[in-house]
Amino acid sequence: MLKDDILSALKESGTYCSGQVLCERFGVTRSAVWKAIAKLREEGCVIDARPNRGYLLREEGDLMDGRALSEALKENSFLKEILFFRTIDSTNLEVKRRAEKGEEGPLLIVADEQTAGRGRRGRAWSSPPGTDIFMSMLLRPKVHPENAAMITLVTALAVAGGIQAATGLRVQIKWPNDVVIGGKKTCGILTEMSTDLDEISYVVPGIGINVNSRVFPEEIAATATSLCLECGRTVHRVPVIAEFVRCFERYYGAFTETEDLSSLREVYESMLVNRDREVLVLDPKGSWRGTAEGITDKGELRVRRTDGTAVCVRSGEVSVRGIYGYV
Repeated sequence: MLKDDILSALKESGTYCSGQVLCERFGVTRSAVWKAIAKLREEGCVIDARPNRGYLLREEGDLMDGRALSEALKENSFLKEILFFRTIDSTNLEVKRRAEKGEEGPLLIVADEQTAGRGRRGRAWSSPPGTDIFMSMLLRPKVHPENAAMITLVTALAVAGGIQAATGLRVQIKWPNDVVIGGKKTCGILTEMSTDLDEISYVVPGIGINVNSRVFPEEIAATATSLCLECGRTVHRVPVIAEFVRCFERYYGAFTETEDLSSLREVYESMLVNRDREVLVLDPKGSWRGTAEGITDKGELRVRRTDGTAVCVRSGEVSVRGIYGYV
């Protein structure tokens, strides 16, 4: 793309580069150069423009491409393929299309922009370009279908670990799979599955991480945050993705060995923001309060009711939130 070529030219120059030089080098008009510069600025690049001098790159934004992803994950042995799309309808949809055509995986698809991103219960997921992480994996685990739901918790654990390794931020998990920083949500995970009789055909964990978003819709503004807001700077997405893959390979391997979370309970509970806190269990049969104690080997949340009774809460049946807010 022209904007990527111009960014490379500005980085090579190290000083002001005239618009005319850029036009001649890439065989385009001044208007095309100006539009490309405007796009780079939208994606976080700080570019000075001076009459008779041209353009100077002051600060590089977070531009992501397939080459950068491949380089960051070149030593990875888990994924069989990594694909990058500048724009796509939905990474989950693309993975499912490829799964139905017989691709085996493990496969990772990353997009800079989604035009039809979805969250839980079919909600739209805002997916603008040059800002956040949108990715999905194709997995074909040899586990019983009733245990596949735990892959969502494994994914949340890997996202939390990846963000922590890449940024140094303290990351927690709101059971079962909301990744939170400072008590606010920074990641959504949508896991979809296809089964054939008593076997899993494929599982698709879809992940959306708020990386460089600075403003959120009014309905989630009080409960959402991003990595750049927490770090106070632009955060590069490729290292976060690379660290996520490294964590996922380790945690997914542990899960598939036992088909439960017995070997991951300790690390999951160390990140569990609900642990030892009073929570409200939103059960269709009637909401109730209790204290979250941890998780079971099957990923259920152990909650001690006010009458002393211990209850194991299953995700998908009920939801849990803090007494005084989101967590």
